[in-house]
Amino acid sequence: MIDYNKFTNESIKQVKPSGIRKFFDIAVEMDNVISLSIGEPDFQTPWHIREAGIRSLEKGKTWYSPNRGFSKLREEISNYYKRRFNVFYKPEDEVIVTVGGSEGIDLALRTLVDKGDEVLIPQPAFVCYDPLTYMAGGTPVFIETKAENNFRLTKEELENAITEKTKVLVLPFPNNPTGAIMEREDLEAIAEVIIKHDLFVISDEIYGELTYGGKKHVSIAELDSMKERTIIVSGFSKAYAMTGWRLGYLLGPAPVMDQILKLHQYGIMSSPTTAQYAAIEALKNGDDDVTIMRKDYDMRRRLIVGRLNEIGLDCFEPLGAFYTFPCIKSTGLSSDEFATRLVKEKRVAVVPGTAFGDCGEGYVRISYAQSLKNIKTALKRIAEFVEEVKNENKG
Repeated sequence: MIDYNKFTNESIKQVKPSGIRKFFDIAVEMDNVISLSIGEPDFQTPWHIREAGIRSLEKGKTWYSPNRGFSKLREEISNYYKRRFNVFYKPEDEVIVTVGGSEGIDLALRTLVDKGDEVLIPQPAFVCYDPLTYMAGGTPVFIETKAENNFRLTKEELENAITEKTKVLVLPFPNNPTGAIMEREDLEAIAEVIIKHDLFVISDEIYGELTYGGKKHVSIAELDSMKERTIIVSGFSKAYAMTGWRLGYLLGPAPVMDQILKLHQYGIMSSPTTAQYAAIEALKNGDDDVTIMRKDYDMRRRLIVGRLNEIGLDCFEPLGAFYTFPCIKSTGLSSDEFATRLVKEKRVAVVPGTAFGDCGEGYVRISYAQSLKNIKTALKRIAEFVEEVKNENKG
């Protein structure tokens, strides 16, 4: 019998599987389940974007791209960020095209973090920051954001978490799972702390196009003295409904990007060629598609938040991404119990808040990247479930 533990990396063995995928996998094996667990748009990639990818295949454009990505795509990314978020990056040496935003986060952390460096991660937050920091040799340090602050990172919370070992702050806004955003004044406040302590920022802006209530996303790189100490992570999955195309990008100072490029060259080499041609079309002619999808998400957002509060699951108003993060403490169930019973008894899949950090206990994440019909049916089932649990507690 081979002892496989002898051959496998200890750091990898210590990493827990994704709590998001756990409930998605449960739902897949059951009938009549409405899954509000995965952050994947229910829209198809707009036809003109798909057509651009198809056209590239028909013309036989199936070769490797340059390591940084096609120059035309990097130019369009640069134009897009200047047009939408008022930050300019030179396409020749400040932009790298990656295999999704996840590769971008991994590359940024592995480039910036040395063994023992502390990485500040506001939580609740997307599941990858913690394990990727650990695998890069760093030490994750969690900052608990609070519902009373609308899950925004405050200047005081950041200041209190910094030690002599702190090197990097992950800034995950608009936030998955809470839907929280950081407005300009919030960013200006924490920027003072970042500069004071000479920190670097990894700003995950994959949901930057999905903000609501008249709030427009502001990149921290737009603020004075912040562009030179920030790496922006973004991509095409969420705004353009291009999850399966696996395409993202990094924006940052050339000296850091040159080091990131080495990891990308040896680990990945280049991003998918077909997806890059589709992405060029998305950036050139996709603004209207984003507007249409954003309006639809906003309608679903307002419906689901209103109904959850009516049901008795307190839910602050999320102004970004496509998630709600209701508090389920009134049911007396833990987050895991709530999610497990809900999928088994009512065939609705959500994600326990603890998948996004221990401070997520007492909450669940509900994605509204689903059809309006399914959302309405799911809300009806959730209401029935909450009422049944309350009756149990009375008995």
